[in-house]
Amino acid sequence: MKKVKSLVLAGLLAFAPALALNSQAFAQDNAAVAAAPADNAAAPAESSVNAAAPAAEAAPAAKVAAPPRMKPTPGIGMPSPGEISLQEQFSPTGHTGRWLHDKMLLPIITVISIFVLVLMLYVMVRFRRSANPAPSKTSHNTLIEVIWTVVPVVILLVIAVPSIGLLADQYKPAPKDALTVKVTGYQWYWGYEYPDNEIPEFVSNMLPKDKAEANGEPYLLAPDNRMVLPAGRPIKLIITGADVIHSFAVPSLWVKMDAVPGRLNEKSFTIEKPGVYYGQCSELCGARHAFMPIAIEALPPAQFDQWVLSQGGKLQGAGAAVTTAAAAPAAAPAEKL
Repeated sequence: MKKVKSLVLAGLLAFAPALALNSQAFAQDNAAVAAAPADNAAAPAESSVNAAAPAAEAAPAAKVAAPPRMKPTPGIGMPSPGEISLQEQFSPTGHTGRWLHDKMLLPIITVISIFVLVLMLYVMVRFRRSANPAPSKTSHNTLIEVIWTVVPVVILLVIAVPSIGLLADQYKPAPKDALTVKVTGYQWYWGYEYPDNEIPEFVSNMLPKDKAEANGEPYLLAPDNRMVLPAGRPIKLIITGADVIHSFAVPSLWVKMDAVPGRLNEKSFTIEKPGVYYGQCSELCGARHAFMPIAIEALPPAQFDQWVLSQGGKLQGAGAAVTTAAAAPAAAPAEKL
């Protein structure tokens, strides 16, 4: 009898873990079954939310119309027939550069050139062989040597001070609130991307002659898609090349920077007034180098914000706050579901 009790006890001990596991699994299954009605009860609410989602997605946001394409002004932002001077400038660095060229370099170079010419003519006539059968034996003149050393140094210093200032202004880093635009040169067109506004890259190709003339734009300078920028706001261009070296140049804004593959060059400037400003690729880049025009359309800030929204982009700063506030009532129904 004792042996039977021992065998029964040993069997119970051997199968106790398995029985415990089975009872635990059974309890979990019962709990899952008990919770199933609650899940099923919640299912209609979830399905109603899912059913409402397509309806909310189907309601398109009000599309913002792009501002009308700005008409260029003859002689502004483009070369003029018979023009031999620099184009009229519409950026602070451009004004400095043109002043340095027109008011300093040209007068100084003109005066020096005339002085040297008169001096050479005087020497040729005064000291010719027939007029001086016995030439002078003078070897040096201290006063003249001091003059021709000091005067050129002073002239160079006068030119150097504003020149260095202009160089510093041209390569001054853009402020933090500057609008960033990435410019990519391709063979043979340009690509523009607005990372600050989340506008993906779009390309700009030259317009055929008939379309350019129909738009009232100069042939060989008018592209189909312009780079749109705000007037009066700092701009930062990140310029690169996709294949060979190009050069992004807009003379009336004093902007010129090489687009080098594998390298990001930066150029900052501010456009003083709205308008259309034309440029071209200024680095020989292949067979269609002459057909890579650039057009910058500078809009008033409000119209630029309108253009950004028409492209599906987002505004920054105060404009972004206004957009968020305007969108808040539309988001309220979604919170009630």
